[in-house]
Amino acid sequence: MVKVQEIPLNQIRRPLPRQNDPQKVEFLMESIREIGQQEPIDVLEVDGQYYGFSGCHRYEACQRLGKETILARVRKAPKSVLMRHLA
Repeated sequence: MVKVQEIPLNQIRRPLPRQNDPQKVEFLMESIREIGQQEPIDVLEVDGQYYGFSGCHRYEACQRLGKETILARVRKAPKSVLMRHLA
């Protein structure tokens, strides 16, 4: 079951480093500042921990705007699913 909710940014682990496009982050910051976050990021919830693998530009934009939470689509998953994402 997938649930959309606000998640504290500091509770989302991002195990795979990504290189973000600075212009895209700036554009998203402006958009989020003006109309709010329109599209949730996707996170896995494994044993009460949140892991983010997508939405890296939105994540950075919210971080740089000083937001405490981010709108996320949360999918509960077992450790085996997490391991597949990390492989």
